[in-house]
Amino acid sequence: MSNKKPRIKTSASAVPVPQAREGVADYIREIGERQRELTRIEADMNDEIARIKERYEADAEPHRQRINTLTAGAQIWCEANREQLTQGGKVKTAAFTTGEIQWRTRPPSVRITGAEAVLDLLRRMGLTRFIREKEEVNKEAILNEPEAVAHVGGISISQGEDFLIVPFEAELTGEAA
Repeated sequence: MSNKKPRIKTSASAVPVPQAREGVADYIREIGERQRELTRIEADMNDEIARIKERYEADAEPHRQRINTLTAGAQIWCEANREQLTQGGKVKTAAFTTGEIQWRTRPPSVRITGAEAVLDLLRRMGLTRFIREKEEVNKEAILNEPEAVAHVGGISISQGEDFLIVPFEAELTGEAA
């Protein structure tokens, strides 16, 4: 077997290039026209999608409500018969001819309300092992003083340039002239 990587060849694409300043102005005008047309097409598409979604949501709603009702009823019966279904707590799954039900314990989670007050209380109680001090490089400070870190390995400051075409557009104000 050869270790050569396959080469992918593509033919150079030929794009029309304007020959004068006026030609570029025409291109920018056409770009603006086509961007506005794209915006109109996207708006029409989104209007149509909204109508379709609304219709299907309305069709789905009675099924959602019935599923919720059936789920609640099944859960009430299963909870009342949990001891028998789980063989005295030995299993967490009960099989039925049409499917199964399961009880699963979620992992513990911690919720903090009033984080500043909790942090203050943990500090006062000497429980600082429960406080995370996050250290990270201050990129904003580096951008303010790039010469101070010029010799530090692992830090590089880059700046790119984008080419933008911004067609002129006027907005409707809603006021009569």
